[in-house]
Amino acid sequence: MAAQPATAQGTIQALPNTFGLKQAVEHGLANNPTMVSARAQLLGSEYDVNSAMADFLPKATASYGVLNYDQQQKSGGVTTSDQTVWSAQLNLHQPVFTGFQLLSTFQKAKLAKEQNEAKLTQTELALISAIQTNYLSHLKAKMDVKSAQDSVERLKSQLKVTQAFYDVGLKPKLDVLQAEVDEANAEQDLLKAKNSLDTTRAKLNSLLNLPLEAPVEYVGELSYMPFSMGLNDCLNRAYKARPDILIGVKSVGIAEKDQTIAGSSFYPQVSADYNYYKKGDSPSVNESKYLSNSAREYWTVGANASWTFFQWGSTYNKYKSGGENVNKMRADLENTKLGAGFEVKQYLLNQREAADRIGVARKSVEASRESYRMALARYQAQVGTNTDVLDAQSKVSTSEASLSQALSDYQTALSNLYVAMGEKNPPLEIR
Repeated sequence: MAAQPATAQGTIQALPNTFGLKQAVEHGLANNPTMVSARAQLLGSEYDVNSAMADFLPKATASYGVLNYDQQQKSGGVTTSDQTVWSAQLNLHQPVFTGFQLLSTFQKAKLAKEQNEAKLTQTELALISAIQTNYLSHLKAKMDVKSAQDSVERLKSQLKVTQAFYDVGLKPKLDVLQAEVDEANAEQDLLKAKNSLDTTRAKLNSLLNLPLEAPVEYVGELSYMPFSMGLNDCLNRAYKARPDILIGVKSVGIAEKDQTIAGSSFYPQVSADYNYYKKGDSPSVNESKYLSNSAREYWTVGANASWTFFQWGSTYNKYKSGGENVNKMRADLENTKLGAGFEVKQYLLNQREAADRIGVARKSVEASRESYRMALARYQAQVGTNTDVLDAQSKVSTSEASLSQALSDYQTALSNLYVAMGEKNPPLEIR
């Protein structure tokens, strides 16, 4: 029966019984909470860009109030003003020049959005790496279970043969005891392999945001796919595509904009205002006995300029501090590039080493199986010893474990290499 996790809306969504590597990665990218978080961060930065753009436009402010005098003004014994004056005002304020503060703030918001896009890609790559690594560990655990089962079956068969020889007096009791011990040890190894298989399945379920006990089968097998790309090609692709390098570039840009914003106080601030006034002797501000039409309703247009030209070095030191932060971000970017180059080199070497081990391990498996077949035949012909058979069986298990480890290490290094180059490769195919 297919797993059926509940969605955020409470509905039940049927899932396939089996997942391939590509399908598992795609499901994880769509449902893992870390991706939801990264997408929310990116969406928030889009709103920040819109907010910064709105600051270029005029701002409208409305005010409404009442003012009560202690007495009405009089001239020659004649009342000339209202004692209570109601007023309403509408102000439109348009920034004209802010020392590049508004422009730099807008450009900084765009850089932050682009940075969050790179962070989203970085989160995707990290999740892809985690899913692929655990998927390969799961496939290795499957191979280990199969190898352990085969080992148990071989040792059980050997125990039966040894017991039969002992029963007719052809072999000593010691051979039976040795066979029993090795068979028991193989049973324990099988239990450990099954536990590892269940553990890797649970980890994959968590990465795909599935229930830990979801009965999902992860299919596939460890294989060898030759990788021929050289170091320079890998490095060039990494320097172009790695999101952490792009994040560093954007961080430098953001630091430069912060320095420009800090230096905006070096310049005068210029703005324009339009004001509309309306006054009256009642809350409706429609009429007044003592105010003329021009005094009761009028508007003004004006421009303003201000310049704070001395702050005891406050602006200067903020500007210089911003410059040092730019230098820091540039140094961090160079360090990121160095780290990226090392990662690519490291995983390329790991991949090549594992590829060499695969060839050696395959020959070892073939040789150990043939050695076991010959030792078993010699024992059954009573010209070999039980120890020879058990040693040969142990070498078969060891060589099979070495092969599964080499295959797993190779594909894991391949996955790490693509991530180090900043490339998303869900099916883990050679490109």
